Amino acid sequence: MAPARQPIFNVPGVVLALVAVLCAIQLVTDYMNPLAQFRILAEFAFVPARFTVAYDPTAVARAFNAAASNSESAAELATFFLGDGRPSWHTALTYAFLHGGWTHVGVNCLWLVAFGSALARRFGTPRFLAFCALCAVGGALAHYLTHLTDFQPMVGASAVVSGAMAAVVRFAFQPGAPLNAAFGFDRSHRAYRLPALPLREVLSNRTALSFLGLWFLANFVFGAFPQTIGMTDASIAWQAHVGGFLAGLLTFSWFDPPAERAPPAPSES
Repeated sequence: MAPARQPIFNVPGVVLALVAVLCAIQLVTDYMNPLAQFRILAEFAFVPARFTVAYDPTAVARAFNAAASNSESAAELATFFLGDGRPSWHTALTYAFLHGGWTHVGVNCLWLVAFGSALARRFGTPRFLAFCALCAVGGALAHYLTHLTDFQPMVGASAVVSGAMAAVVRFAFQPGAPLNAAFGFDRSHRAYRLPALPLREVLSNRTALSFLGLWFLANFVFGAFPQTIGMTDASIAWQAHVGGFLAGLLTFSWFDPPAERAPPAPSES
């Protein structure tokens, strides 16, 4: 009997849905006028100073005065994004649904399909979505701790993608897993249910360490030289990438279902 043919698009439905949502949001915002776009950013992007002003208004005032001394437009933008001065807790999650352009959203969707698919097959839809939310919050926290008085809004799902990459490291590189030492691919359901490596073994696995090293090097290069990926008019919040990555690496076991009670594989398209 001939082996069953694999579908051309073998991506879990939840991942396709997320990609569709991200692209739809980008498409809608593209057709908004500039003022409406700024209002969307003010409501849903993550602005660190809006959280710091609640407990250290003096530091935020100093940052505002420094911005105002540079230009009047910088002061106006700082005032606009500071808003009413109250923390917008929902933005620690909603920022991940906004992007700075089609290049930004396209790169994130590409990596989400590549790494999120493996993770969705292993976790199942509910756990996968909860994991993505945690990685988004982890990225926002890391960005906040390094930009306490920043008025610039942060957007993008890169922290979620980074968290998915980190989680995949926990199970995808041992023999028989989706990505073995030779970087071969196995899309069978069993390949995604092999026991995960303990974190200490991940840190001693040569292939996993090579992947981790390349990931951190790429983030450093892109953060220091954003023009290498065509982003000449925006900075890259690489700290959020690291925050999402660490959240995914360290909390993987919270979401990983026991092998004997593996979840049904998400529907694929």
